[in-house]
Amino acid sequence: MDPIKEYLKLETRRQFFGKCASGLGAAALASVLPNGIVNALESQVKPRFGGLPELPHFAPKAQRAVYLFMSGAPSQLDLYDYKPNMQEWFDTDLPESVRMGQRLTTMTSGQDKFPIAPSIFKFEKHDNGGDGAWISELLPHTASMVKDLAIIKTVHTEAINHDPAITFFCTGDESPGKPSLGAWLSYGLGSENENLPAFIVMNATWSGPTGAQALYNRLWGSGFLPSEHQGVLLRSQGDPVLFLSNPEGVTEKARKQMLDTLVDLNQELYQEIGDPETHARISQYEMAFRMQTSVPELTDLSKEPDHILEMYGPEVKTPGTFANCCILARRMMERDVRLVQVFHRGWDQHGDLPKNIRNQARDIDQPSTALVQDLKQRGMLDETLVVWGGEFGRTVYCQGKLSPDNYGRDHHPKCFTRWMAGGGIKGGVVHGETDDFSYNIVKDPVHVRDINATILHQLGIDHERLTYKFQGLDHRLTGVEEEARIVNEILA
Repeated sequence: MDPIKEYLKLETRRQFFGKCASGLGAAALASVLPNGIVNALESQVKPRFGGLPELPHFAPKAQRAVYLFMSGAPSQLDLYDYKPNMQEWFDTDLPESVRMGQRLTTMTSGQDKFPIAPSIFKFEKHDNGGDGAWISELLPHTASMVKDLAIIKTVHTEAINHDPAITFFCTGDESPGKPSLGAWLSYGLGSENENLPAFIVMNATWSGPTGAQALYNRLWGSGFLPSEHQGVLLRSQGDPVLFLSNPEGVTEKARKQMLDTLVDLNQELYQEIGDPETHARISQYEMAFRMQTSVPELTDLSKEPDHILEMYGPEVKTPGTFANCCILARRMMERDVRLVQVFHRGWDQHGDLPKNIRNQARDIDQPSTALVQDLKQRGMLDETLVVWGGEFGRTVYCQGKLSPDNYGRDHHPKCFTRWMAGGGIKGGVVHGETDDFSYNIVKDPVHVRDINATILHQLGIDHERLTYKFQGLDHRLTGVEEEARIVNEILA
């Protein structure tokens, strides 16, 4: 057996049935159903472009998702994980019984002591319809919607440095090279809009220090999946998508003729060697042409009512801001983009945290809330999953010099906070407990794999059954070496 030929044959077959499923299936169904039933079904079911015929595995709670990724790791201690007892521990060394020999980054491993830095920010307990949710004064808008949120305080990871930690969340593995969450969704579920990509990414501007952790396009890449499933980066300057505009002197008709010729040449190439990537290239050329119309319409906010723009805050019309990205994400949800991922950098606050986190929270608080509430008032939140969080948390002890009103915090992978809303998530939930130092998990741990498994589950996917054979292994987003579980406690 030639493994390369077997791989090509398998992938070609899956792509063929995936792309033909809606057409052949509809034809077969129409042949056995009365016309009235067929017309009724056609009016209720949206067409799907691409995807695997066996997906979704079960009825999804969410049809689409927005992932708000706070790159750099926001401090759970200053935003969501209220620890009032720490005021008594100010400048006291973190007990070894709490740290328990946990490995440290090189940024603090050489410190003589690990002085505890209580948060200087006030917290208030807000009515969430249950036991209440403690939210920092830095997030007044988020506090107003706690009845819609499931706040998970016990997320944990093995990664202690940024790149592997972000890569873990985005691709299910600390090592680069695996497909991203959005690529898996595009591959498995396809798209409900043939004029926009199934997976779109935006990198928002931020108000913290200009130096921030780099983000690489492999975080939204397709890995070993066909390249047509990689995320498309929407830019805030120039063409929203690279090479979207026709070059000077090239008319739309001429570009279409060029693309048609390229399709013919690629079809000949495919007949010759049978490489599925040739089909992916054809799909990308066709999508690029359709996006010349769909993307300018998507990014045009001129018809948005003033009261909607005001919801998102004063920066909503400034291209590239987090507010602008959030309203665009809502517009993409209306157009059935499968996943929108918005990265907001600048949360890596090893020093001068109180000043920097104020600015960062101001960036994201109102727009995040507006996104959820805007979807809700349009009747879309029930079918749209919104996820917020970073790659790990921050330490209760100070990095560098500590004073009553200033401190920094190092990386902390053992417990941190995320929230989810919509898409079958139970609102008004605070899940999990950490110790008094927000250092160790006391109850209900949630791993990175569990987060990804839960996201897939809400979109109708059994994470153990969405696989892709590569190098002799049936890969999946949640990995094959460790168990992952659905966080059922936060599901409606």
